[in-house]
Amino acid sequence: MAKKLNWGILTTGWIARKFTTDLLQSQTGRLVAVGARRLADAQKFAADFGGAKAHGSYEALLADPEVEAVYIGTPHPWHAEWAIKAAAAGKHILCEKPLTLSLADTERVIAAARHHRVLLMEAYMYRFHPQTKRVVELVRSGIIGEVRLIRASFNVMMDFNPEHRMFNKALGGSTILDLGCYPVTYARHIAGAVAGKDFAEPLEFHGTGRFRAEVGTDDYASAVAQFPGDILAELSCGATVRNDQSVHIHGTAGWIEVPNPFVPGLLGQEEKINVHRRSGGSETLVIRSPGVGLYAYEADAVAEALSRGEREVPLATWADTLGTARMLDAWLAGAGVTYD
Repeated sequence: MAKKLNWGILTTGWIARKFTTDLLQSQTGRLVAVGARRLADAQKFAADFGGAKAHGSYEALLADPEVEAVYIGTPHPWHAEWAIKAAAAGKHILCEKPLTLSLADTERVIAAARHHRVLLMEAYMYRFHPQTKRVVELVRSGIIGEVRLIRASFNVMMDFNPEHRMFNKALGGSTILDLGCYPVTYARHIAGAVAGKDFAEPLEFHGTGRFRAEVGTDDYASAVAQFPGDILAELSCGATVRNDQSVHIHGTAGWIEVPNPFVPGLLGQEEKINVHRRSGGSETLVIRSPGVGLYAYEADAVAEALSRGEREVPLATWADTLGTARMLDAWLAGAGVTYD
């Protein structure tokens, strides 16, 4: 078992609260400090989670000698800046997805982590949940034969609001970056699993989306990819079209249905995987993780990698992160979305 790891939380928004709630359920995590742009916000957050140290700036959090690792949960445009500063401060980094707004910035962040010899991981928390691991086991078992098609979609339904972070370009708005990154990384993971790896790079990728000229971002998008082994992937995301959140993996002998692939066990609920056989019949597998929140798994993965002296987490390597950023860049370009 990895030793306890001292965490600092950089920002105090909803996602930071959820991560911290689950961190306290992890086997390895210890909350020691929180930093916010206003001291009062940090003090309230700290009080809500048992009285950790409160810092009135991100710089003060990074200067805290007790903090070993930081969780960065700011809006997307500030990920690169604070990840680079955290690396320079010698802090290990778990940064919310997407790691940055572009492949170029992702390369800069990884270069900083490499130079300062700190761990860096992009936070796709679903990768570490027992449900995802079970799906990978099923794919590798051959129960659905040879994998031919992955259909992955992550859609929410909301009213269009140009000020909302989902659409606001100044806040990194884009359903591709906010939601589409999940189908991209899931398809990469499953295509890799077929070959006994943790991810695969596509041979071809084409994406597009509905561009909203009034805000300069997309509000729904689709993409297709071809992976080695004749595996195709259909990917979709969106915030203004009623669609689903699911993954279907189709093979020559059946298919696997994952009704809640991207936030499994978020509120402690059990999850189900449905396996259908071409020859007839189906089976439902129930996945339980009582008392352990979704984000606890990724916190433990960081600590366990550090306990082995590693600077990359096996299920979320830098090579995988770079490949994901390359696909998202292409998808954004296909939808006509650009950032300064």
